[in-house]
Amino acid sequence: QVQLVESGGGLVQPGGSLGLSCAASGGTFSRNAMGWYRQAPGKERDLVATITSGGTTTYADSVKGRFTISRDNPKKTVFLQMNSLKPEDTAVYYCWLRQDYVNYWGKGTLVTISS
Repeated sequence: QVQLVESGGGLVQPGGSLGLSCAASGGTFSRNAMGWYRQAPGKERDLVATITSGGTTTYADSVKGRFTISRDNPKKTVFLQMNSLKPEDTAVYYCWLRQDYVNYWGKGTLVTISS
């Protein structure tokens, strides 16, 4: 049973930085693609960034150059470093893992960008 637990959300002023972590348990972490999605109030859940088992990354256009995704396979953890944060980055951020054609999700962590 795959379980994902996010941490690191909070309140940050515009222009600030925040780092998110997602710890995975169960599954074959090192062979799975992982990533982050976010859902703002009243909106659909959208992709933020993904990283393959080989380290290839993809980013939403809205976060390119500001966010960085990385992973630590021995620690079964994926990270999202967020810089130059904007109010429109406010959302619940969800960790995602795909294994054997099944998508797994964490419960989410709230990120609020406000002065």
